[in-house]
This record gives sequence, structure tokens and C-alpha cells, in this order.
Amino acid sequence: MEESTSKEKVLKNIRNALINEAENPFPKVDFISPVYEENNESSDVNFAEEFTKVNGKFVYCENETEFMENYRLLAVQNQWPPVFCYDEYLIGLLQKGRIAFTSNEDDFLKQVVGMTSCEFLISRLGSIMVSSKQSGGRRLNVYPEIHVVVANTSQLVADLKHAFAGMLSKYGKKLPSMISVITGPSRTADIEKTMVLGAHGPKELYVFLIENGNG
Repeated sequence: MEESTSKEKVLKNIRNALINEAENPFPKVDFISPVYEENNESSDVNFAEEFTKVNGKFVYCENETEFMENYRLLAVQNQWPPVFCYDEYLIGLLQKGRIAFTSNEDDFLKQVVGMTSCEFLISRLGSIMVSSKQSGGRRLNVYPEIHVVVANTSQLVADLKHAFAGMLSKYGKKLPSMISVITGPSRTADIEKTMVLGAHGPKELYVFLIENGNG
């Protein structure tokens, strides 16, 4: 009975608060003006600077051909096994560049390198916005030891608000069930305040940025 009475009191207070709207104690607060100072750097340069600050590895490519050459060289230098990829556009590039890959589900748990696209690159933060609507779903962004993201310059946005606006424009009311922002490789300092990369996801994160996505 006492619990019921307490619950009723809380609900009554909520109802009263909704009915009797309180006067705004801060009527002159500006919620419209930008929070950040304007950045004079180009979006791609600013993204690269911020991304590398959080241990990300950035590779600029003038076109798709240069992407294929750069990825092939990196894979050979690091002795990477075939990259795991679901994305049809990226698979087309890998096939065109004669780069070894797999999309076989039987190989998923054995993968070392995973390649995905993204929703947006957030210039000011050096962050990558991903969602469950992408062909890699939720898994491919977090499972591989090395995560390779391929993006076009058209996917660069200035801030988070522009990325969310882009998601609303792209998906409307049917937003993905998962929208996440990746900032650098997975890390933790929970144990003895020692930074460890790859604790809860990829320990290496690459972004290949293709100018306009042109071949």
C-alpha cells in the first residue's frame, strides 16, 4: 500500500508539472548560434588531423585506382590475409584491383582485416558514423582486428549535427536501429591506467578517403 501511495504521488507530481508549465528561468539563452569556432581548414585536412590524433591511420586517394594501389601495397607490406567484405561497391573495387577478399560466412570468425563503408566522416571530431543499415551490419565494425573504412569526400560533414541531419535526409522516419560514432581504434585504460588498444574491438583503424569516388 505504501509503495502504491508513493507511486501515485510521483505520477501526480508529473501530471501537475505537465499541466502547469514552469516559466523559463533562462529566456535569453542562445540555442541557435554555433558552439564551435569556425574552422578554416578544408574538411578532409581537418578530418585527417583529428583522426590521426586518436591513433587512426589516414590514406588519401585521388581516385579509385589509387585506392586499389594503396590498399594492395599496404596489404603486402603488412602481410595481411584476404580482406573480409560484404559491401557490393567495395567488392567491385577489390575484384577490379585483383585484391584477395572473402565474403564467406564460414570465414567470418577467422577474419583479421574487415573492410566497410560508412555513413559519414565527421571532420571536426575525426570520427566515423556507421549504422546497422550498412551491408556489414553491426558486426563488421567491431569484430576484425584491423578495420578498414573506405569513404568518398562527399561523405565528409563538419559536425555531428550535420551527420544526423544527413541520416534523417537519407532514411527519413525509418532510421537504422543502431547509429554509432567511431573515434579511433578500440581502447581502454581500466587496468592500472595503462592504455590498451583493441580491448573491445579493432586495434587498428584505417580510413581510405577517395576524392569524389571517381575512377
